[in-house]
Amino acid sequence: MKVLVTGADGFIGSHLTEALVRQGYDVRAFVLYNSFGSWGWLDHSPAEIKSAIDVFAGDIRDPHGVRTAMQGCDAVLHLAALIAIPYSYHSPDTYVDTNIKGTLNVLQAARELGVSRVIHTSTSEVYGTARFVPITEEHPLQGQSPYSASKIGADQLAYSFYASFDLPVVIARPFNTYGPRQSARAVIPTIITQIASGARHLKLGALHPTRDFNYVADTAAAFIAALKSERGLGEVVNFGSNFEISIGDTVRTIAEVMGAEIDIETDAVRLRPGKSEVERLWADNRKAHELFGWRPAYGGLDGFCKGLGETVQWFLDQNNLAGYKSGRYNI
Repeated sequence: MKVLVTGADGFIGSHLTEALVRQGYDVRAFVLYNSFGSWGWLDHSPAEIKSAIDVFAGDIRDPHGVRTAMQGCDAVLHLAALIAIPYSYHSPDTYVDTNIKGTLNVLQAARELGVSRVIHTSTSEVYGTARFVPITEEHPLQGQSPYSASKIGADQLAYSFYASFDLPVVIARPFNTYGPRQSARAVIPTIITQIASGARHLKLGALHPTRDFNYVADTAAAFIAALKSERGLGEVVNFGSNFEISIGDTVRTIAEVMGAEIDIETDAVRLRPGKSEVERLWADNRKAHELFGWRPAYGGLDGFCKGLGETVQWFLDQNNLAGYKSGRYNI
Protein backbone atom coordinates (compact mmCIF):
# COMPACT_ATOMS: atom_id res chain seq x y z
CA MET A 1 0.00 0.00 0.00
CA LYS A 2 1.27 3.46 -0.92
CA VAL A 3 0.32 6.00 1.73
CA LEU A 4 0.42 9.79 1.60
CA VAL A 5 1.10 11.46 4.96
CA THR A 6 0.38 15.18 5.00
CA GLY A 7 2.16 17.09 7.73
CA ALA A 8 4.88 14.44 7.68
CA ASP A 9 7.45 17.06 8.68
CA GLY A 10 5.72 17.80 11.98
CA PHE A 11 5.78 16.28 15.45
CA ILE A 12 3.21 13.49 15.13
CA GLY A 13 3.60 13.23 11.37
CA SER A 14 7.32 12.44 11.52
CA HIS A 15 6.83 9.72 14.14
CA LEU A 16 3.96 8.26 12.11
CA THR A 17 5.99 8.34 8.88
CA GLU A 18 8.85 6.46 10.54
CA ALA A 19 6.48 3.88 12.03
CA LEU A 20 4.82 3.30 8.65
CA VAL A 21 8.17 2.77 6.92
CA ARG A 22 9.24 0.30 9.63
CA GLN A 23 6.03 -1.66 9.05
CA GLY A 24 6.72 -1.94 5.33
CA TYR A 25 4.47 0.75 3.89
CA ASP A 26 5.46 2.73 0.80
CA VAL A 27 5.26 6.28 2.15
CA ARG A 28 5.04 9.59 0.35
CA ALA A 29 5.73 12.35 2.86
CA PHE A 30 4.06 15.70 2.15
CA VAL A 31 6.19 18.44 3.76
CA LEU A 32 5.77 22.21 3.70
CA TYR A 33 7.79 23.77 0.90
CA ASN A 34 10.47 26.19 2.13
CA SER A 35 13.56 27.82 0.70
CA PHE A 36 15.86 25.95 3.08
CA GLY A 37 15.01 22.55 1.61
CA SER A 38 14.11 21.40 5.11
CA TRP A 39 11.98 18.30 5.68
CA GLY A 40 11.23 19.42 9.23
CA TRP A 41 11.63 16.66 11.80
CA LEU A 42 12.21 14.12 9.02
CA ASP A 43 15.65 15.66 8.66
CA HIS A 44 16.40 14.02 12.03
CA SER A 45 15.16 10.58 11.00
CA PRO A 46 17.60 7.67 10.62
CA ALA A 47 19.26 7.42 7.21
CA GLU A 48 17.36 4.25 6.35
CA ILE A 49 14.05 6.07 6.89
CA LYS A 50 15.04 9.08 4.81
CA SER A 51 16.20 6.88 1.95
CA ALA A 52 12.92 4.93 2.00
CA ILE A 53 10.45 7.82 1.84
CA ASP A 54 9.24 9.69 -1.21
CA VAL A 55 9.23 13.35 -0.15
CA PHE A 56 6.89 15.85 -1.80
CA ALA A 57 7.38 19.52 -0.87
CA GLY A 58 4.26 21.62 -1.28
CA ASP A 59 1.57 23.57 0.54
CA ILE A 60 -1.66 22.00 1.79
CA ARG A 61 -3.45 25.22 0.82
CA ASP A 62 -2.71 24.63 -2.87
CA PRO A 63 -5.19 22.19 -4.47
CA HIS A 64 -2.98 21.45 -7.47
CA GLY A 65 0.01 20.45 -5.39
CA VAL A 66 -2.16 18.33 -3.10
CA ARG A 67 -3.65 16.47 -6.04
CA THR A 68 -0.23 15.90 -7.59
CA ALA A 69 1.12 14.55 -4.29
CA MET A 70 -1.82 12.16 -3.94
CA GLN A 71 -1.52 10.58 -7.39
CA GLY A 72 -0.76 6.87 -7.15
CA CYS A 73 -1.57 6.67 -3.44
CA ASP A 74 -4.00 4.14 -1.99
CA ALA A 75 -4.61 5.93 1.31
CA VAL A 76 -4.13 9.34 2.87
CA LEU A 77 -3.30 10.18 6.48
CA HIS A 78 -4.08 13.88 6.72
CA LEU A 79 -2.22 15.54 9.59
CA ALA A 80 -1.17 18.88 8.06
CA ALA A 81 -2.61 21.72 10.15
CA LEU A 82 -1.89 24.84 12.13
CA ILE A 83 -2.24 23.81 15.77
CA ALA A 84 -1.06 26.58 18.12
CA ILE A 85 -4.02 27.98 20.05
CA PRO A 86 -2.46 31.34 21.10
CA TYR A 87 -1.42 32.05 17.50
CA SER A 88 -5.01 31.45 16.39
CA TYR A 89 -6.18 34.39 18.54
CA HIS A 90 -4.38 36.98 16.41
CA SER A 91 -4.08 35.17 13.04
CA PRO A 92 -7.34 33.21 12.64
CA ASP A 93 -7.46 33.70 8.87
CA THR A 94 -4.45 31.43 8.42
CA TYR A 95 -6.28 28.69 10.35
CA VAL A 96 -9.24 28.84 8.02
CA ASP A 97 -6.96 28.62 4.98
CA THR A 98 -4.79 25.82 6.33
CA ASN A 99 -7.16 23.72 8.42
CA ILE A 100 -10.42 24.11 6.51
CA LYS A 101 -9.37 24.87 2.94
CA GLY A 102 -6.40 22.50 3.23
CA THR A 103 -8.69 19.69 4.33
CA LEU A 104 -11.07 20.48 1.47
CA ASN A 105 -8.15 20.14 -0.96
CA VAL A 106 -7.31 16.71 0.46
CA LEU A 107 -10.92 15.53 0.29
CA GLN A 108 -11.47 16.80 -3.25
CA ALA A 109 -8.29 15.17 -4.51
CA ALA A 110 -9.08 11.88 -2.74
CA ARG A 111 -12.54 11.83 -4.30
CA GLU A 112 -11.26 12.59 -7.79
CA LEU A 113 -8.45 10.01 -7.56
CA GLY A 114 -10.52 7.23 -5.98
CA VAL A 115 -8.39 6.88 -2.83
CA SER A 116 -9.50 3.85 -0.81
CA ARG A 117 -9.11 5.32 2.71
CA VAL A 118 -8.78 8.83 4.11
CA ILE A 119 -7.92 9.32 7.78
CA HIS A 120 -8.55 12.90 8.74
CA THR A 121 -6.99 14.25 11.93
CA SER A 122 -9.23 16.09 14.36
CA THR A 123 -8.34 17.22 17.91
CA SER A 124 -9.77 16.91 21.40
CA GLU A 125 -9.96 20.72 21.49
CA VAL A 126 -13.18 20.50 19.46
CA TYR A 127 -14.96 19.22 22.57
CA GLY A 128 -14.11 22.32 24.59
CA THR A 129 -14.46 22.03 28.35
CA ALA A 130 -15.89 18.61 29.14
CA ARG A 131 -19.61 18.56 29.95
CA PHE A 132 -19.23 14.94 31.05
CA VAL A 133 -16.30 12.58 31.50
CA PRO A 134 -14.87 10.47 30.17
CA ILE A 135 -15.58 12.21 26.86
CA THR A 136 -17.20 9.97 24.26
CA GLU A 137 -17.44 10.73 20.57
CA GLU A 138 -21.04 11.88 21.15
CA HIS A 139 -19.91 14.83 23.30
CA PRO A 140 -21.09 18.22 21.95
CA LEU A 141 -18.60 20.29 19.97
CA GLN A 142 -17.59 23.69 21.34
CA GLY A 143 -15.31 26.01 19.39
CA GLN A 144 -13.67 27.83 22.31
CA SER A 145 -10.77 29.14 20.18
CA PRO A 146 -10.36 30.01 16.51
CA TYR A 147 -8.14 26.93 16.26
CA SER A 148 -10.79 24.56 17.60
CA ALA A 149 -13.47 26.24 15.46
CA SER A 150 -11.36 25.68 12.34
CA LYS A 151 -10.91 22.01 13.25
CA ILE A 152 -14.65 21.61 13.81
CA GLY A 153 -15.15 23.02 10.32
CA ALA A 154 -12.59 20.63 8.86
CA ASP A 155 -14.15 17.66 10.67
CA GLN A 156 -17.59 18.53 9.35
CA LEU A 157 -16.22 18.85 5.82
CA ALA A 158 -14.63 15.42 6.12
CA TYR A 159 -17.91 13.89 7.30
CA SER A 160 -19.85 15.69 4.55
CA PHE A 161 -17.69 14.03 1.87
CA TYR A 162 -18.48 10.65 3.42
CA ALA A 163 -22.21 11.41 3.59
CA SER A 164 -22.45 13.13 0.20
CA PHE A 165 -20.00 11.20 -1.96
CA ASP A 166 -19.29 7.96 -0.06
CA LEU A 167 -15.67 9.01 0.35
CA PRO A 168 -14.13 6.44 2.74
CA VAL A 169 -13.27 8.84 5.56
CA VAL A 170 -12.36 8.09 9.18
CA ILE A 171 -12.12 11.05 11.58
CA ALA A 172 -9.35 10.37 14.10
CA ARG A 173 -9.53 12.56 17.20
CA PRO A 174 -6.24 12.48 19.16
CA PHE A 175 -6.15 13.92 22.65
CA ASN A 176 -3.05 15.75 23.91
CA THR A 177 -0.14 13.95 22.28
CA TYR A 178 3.32 14.46 23.82
CA GLY A 179 6.81 13.07 23.29
CA PRO A 180 10.15 13.76 21.60
CA ARG A 181 10.13 16.55 18.99
CA GLN A 182 7.02 18.28 20.30
CA SER A 183 6.92 22.04 19.86
CA ALA A 184 7.52 24.27 22.86
CA ARG A 185 4.08 25.73 22.15
CA ALA A 186 2.83 22.74 24.18
CA VAL A 187 3.01 22.58 27.96
CA ILE A 188 5.14 19.44 28.49
CA PRO A 189 8.08 20.64 26.35
CA THR A 190 7.74 24.07 27.99
CA ILE A 191 8.23 22.49 31.41
CA ILE A 192 11.02 20.11 30.38
CA THR A 193 13.06 22.66 28.43
CA GLN A 194 12.97 25.19 31.26
CA ILE A 195 14.20 22.62 33.80
CA ALA A 196 16.75 21.14 31.38
CA SER A 197 18.16 24.62 30.77
CA GLY A 198 18.73 25.11 34.49
CA ALA A 199 15.63 27.06 35.48
CA ARG A 200 14.02 26.21 38.79
CA HIS A 201 11.54 29.10 38.79
CA LEU A 202 9.16 28.10 36.00
CA LYS A 203 6.86 30.43 34.09
CA LEU A 204 3.63 28.70 33.10
CA GLY A 205 -0.01 29.38 32.36
CA ALA A 206 -3.04 27.94 34.16
CA LEU A 207 -2.28 24.93 36.37
CA HIS A 208 -5.81 23.74 37.21
CA PRO A 209 -7.02 22.48 33.79
CA THR A 210 -6.81 18.72 33.23
CA ARG A 211 -5.66 16.90 30.14
CA ASP A 212 -5.55 13.37 28.76
CA PHE A 213 -1.97 13.01 27.55
CA ASN A 214 -1.23 10.37 24.94
CA TYR A 215 2.37 9.35 24.19
CA VAL A 216 3.31 9.90 20.54
CA ALA A 217 4.16 6.24 19.90
CA ASP A 218 0.61 5.36 21.00
CA THR A 219 -0.89 8.02 18.75
CA ALA A 220 1.11 6.76 15.76
CA ALA A 221 0.05 3.18 16.52
CA ALA A 222 -3.59 4.29 16.65
CA PHE A 223 -3.35 5.86 13.19
CA ILE A 224 -1.81 2.69 11.77
CA ALA A 225 -4.49 0.54 13.43
CA ALA A 226 -7.13 2.72 11.78
CA LEU A 227 -5.32 2.45 8.45
CA LYS A 228 -5.19 -1.35 8.60
CA SER A 229 -8.86 -1.71 9.51
CA GLU A 230 -11.80 -1.72 7.13
CA ARG A 231 -14.06 -0.38 9.87
CA GLY A 232 -14.82 3.13 11.07
CA LEU A 233 -15.96 4.79 7.84
CA GLY A 234 -17.90 7.94 8.58
CA GLU A 235 -17.03 7.59 12.26
CA VAL A 236 -15.27 9.85 14.75
CA VAL A 237 -12.83 7.91 16.95
CA ASN A 238 -11.03 9.20 20.05
CA PHE A 239 -7.33 8.39 20.42
CA GLY A 240 -6.67 9.01 24.12
CA SER A 241 -5.10 7.34 27.12
CA ASN A 242 -8.25 7.36 29.32
CA PHE A 243 -6.15 8.99 32.07
CA GLU A 244 -6.75 12.51 33.41
CA ILE A 245 -4.15 14.66 35.12
CA SER A 246 -3.99 18.39 35.93
CA ILE A 247 -1.30 20.65 34.49
CA GLY A 248 -0.10 21.30 38.05
CA ASP A 249 0.32 17.60 38.76
CA THR A 250 1.99 17.19 35.37
CA VAL A 251 4.58 19.81 36.36
CA ARG A 252 5.26 18.04 39.65
CA THR A 253 5.55 14.65 37.92
CA ILE A 254 8.04 15.99 35.39
CA ALA A 255 10.07 17.62 38.18
CA GLU A 256 10.20 14.27 39.99
CA VAL A 257 11.29 12.45 36.82
CA MET A 258 14.02 15.06 36.31
CA GLY A 259 15.05 15.14 39.98
CA ALA A 260 14.48 18.89 40.23
CA GLU A 261 12.99 21.05 42.96
CA ILE A 262 10.99 23.83 41.32
CA ASP A 263 8.55 26.61 42.05
CA ILE A 264 6.02 28.03 39.63
CA GLU A 265 5.05 31.54 38.59
CA THR A 266 1.80 32.09 36.71
CA ASP A 267 2.72 34.16 33.69
CA ALA A 268 -0.29 36.25 32.63
CA VAL A 269 0.72 36.28 28.96
CA ARG A 270 0.45 32.47 28.88
CA LEU A 271 -3.16 32.43 30.11
CA ARG A 272 -5.95 31.90 27.61
CA PRO A 273 -8.93 34.27 27.67
CA GLY A 274 -11.25 33.00 30.41
CA LYS A 275 -14.05 31.67 28.20
CA SER A 276 -11.53 30.14 25.81
CA GLU A 277 -9.70 27.94 28.35
CA VAL A 278 -10.58 24.26 28.03
CA GLU A 279 -10.87 23.28 31.67
CA ARG A 280 -11.10 19.52 31.44
CA LEU A 281 -10.30 16.77 28.92
CA TRP A 282 -10.50 13.05 29.58
CA ALA A 283 -10.95 10.56 26.74
CA ASP A 284 -13.20 7.56 26.54
CA ASN A 285 -11.10 5.37 24.21
CA ARG A 286 -13.34 2.29 24.06
CA LYS A 287 -14.44 2.94 20.48
CA ALA A 288 -10.85 2.84 19.18
CA HIS A 289 -10.44 -0.57 20.77
CA GLU A 290 -13.77 -1.86 19.50
CA LEU A 291 -13.20 -0.70 15.91
CA PHE A 292 -9.43 -0.96 15.49
CA GLY A 293 -8.20 -3.13 18.37
CA TRP A 294 -6.07 -0.26 19.67
CA ARG A 295 -5.16 0.34 23.28
CA PRO A 296 -2.46 2.70 24.60
CA ALA A 297 0.76 1.03 25.69
CA TYR A 298 1.52 4.07 27.89
CA GLY A 299 -1.81 4.28 29.71
CA GLY A 300 -2.41 5.29 33.33
CA LEU A 301 -0.02 7.06 35.67
CA ASP A 302 2.70 4.43 35.24
CA GLY A 303 2.51 4.71 31.47
CA PHE A 304 2.53 8.49 31.69
CA CYS A 305 5.67 8.42 33.83
CA LYS A 306 7.31 6.02 31.38
CA GLY A 307 6.45 8.27 28.44
CA LEU A 308 7.70 11.32 30.29
CA GLY A 309 10.96 9.53 31.05
CA GLU A 310 11.54 8.82 27.36
CA THR A 311 10.59 12.38 26.46
CA VAL A 312 12.92 13.88 29.06
CA GLN A 313 15.83 11.75 27.83
CA TRP A 314 15.34 13.08 24.31
CA PHE A 315 15.26 16.69 25.48
CA LEU A 316 18.34 16.21 27.67
CA ASP A 317 20.38 15.54 24.54
CA GLN A 318 22.04 18.93 24.02
CA ASN A 319 21.69 18.64 20.25
CA ASN A 320 17.93 18.44 20.69
CA LEU A 321 17.65 21.00 23.48
CA ALA A 322 19.59 23.52 21.41
CA GLY A 323 16.66 23.77 19.00
CA TYR A 324 14.38 25.19 21.72
CA LYS A 325 14.22 28.72 23.16
CA SER A 326 13.39 27.80 26.74
CA GLY A 327 13.58 31.38 28.04
CA ARG A 328 10.93 32.70 25.68
CA TYR A 329 7.18 32.25 25.48
CA ASN A 330 6.42 30.47 22.22
CA ILE A 331 3.00 31.02 20.70
